Amino acid sequence: MMELWTSPTPNGWKVSIMLEELIEAGALTDEFEVRMIDLMKGEQFGDDFVERNPNQKIPTLRHNGRDLIESCSILQYLGETFPSDLLPLDERKWDVIPWVYWQAANVGPVFGNKLSYTRYMNDVPDEQKVHPLERFNTEALRLVSVLDRKLGDNPWVCGNGFTIADIALYPWIRGWKWSKVNITTKPRVMEWVDRVRARPGVERGLAYGVPKDEIDQWSEERKARTAKSGANMASNENVKDSIL
Repeated sequence: MMELWTSPTPNGWKVSIMLEELIEAGALTDEFEVRMIDLMKGEQFGDDFVERNPNQKIPTLRHNGRDLIESCSILQYLGETFPSDLLPLDERKWDVIPWVYWQAANVGPVFGNKLSYTRYMNDVPDEQKVHPLERFNTEALRLVSVLDRKLGDNPWVCGNGFTIADIALYPWIRGWKWSKVNITTKPRVMEWVDRVRARPGVERGLAYGVPKDEIDQWSEERKARTAKSGANMASNENVKDSIL
C-alpha cells in the first residue's frame, strides 16, 4: 500500500500530479491512500508526521515500508519504481533529472521567497522588503528566461515528451500571479503552462485538497486562509518553535 500525506501547495501538487499522470499512463494500477495535512493547524509538526518526515514539510510518501521526503526525490522514486515515459530509464534520464534538480535548487526557493515577501510577511516594514522583493523578482524573471530558452520550439521542457521535469516546474510557474512574477513577456512559457494544465492527469492532481471549481481560481475565503497560513509559516517564531 502507498500513502501520500500532502497539502495543496506547489510541492504537494508535484506528487499528486505525478500519481495521476502515472495512472493516466497505465503505469500505476495499485490503490493508494491520501491524507490531507492541515498546515494551518500545524499537523506537519505532529508526532505521526514527524515519524515519517523529520523535516516537517509536505509531502511525504510511504511505499512498501519506506518513507520518502522531498517532492523531487519522490518524483524520481515514482518514475523509477513505476516505469513510464515520464522518466526515461536509459541514458536519456540525464536529459531530465538535471532540470528536476534545477527546479528544486532554483525555481522553488526563488518563487517561494518572492511569494513570501509579496503575500505573507505583512509584519515586516515595507522599507525592509524593498531589496528582497527586487532581488527575488529579478532572479525569478531570469529563471523564467532560462526556461524559455530551454523550451525553444519544443512542447515540453526536455523535448517532445512530457516528463517529471515539467511536473516539477509547473506548480511553481503556474502561480506566477500569486507570486507577482510577470511571465507574460515569455509567450512560450505561457503556452507551456496552458499545455500542462490541459492534461487530464494534471487537472486531477491539482484537485487534491481543492474543490474542482477552485482549481484555477481560488475563492476569496481560500486566498485569505492561505495567506494567513503562509504568514504563520513565514514567522521566525514558528520556525524556532518547530525545531525545539
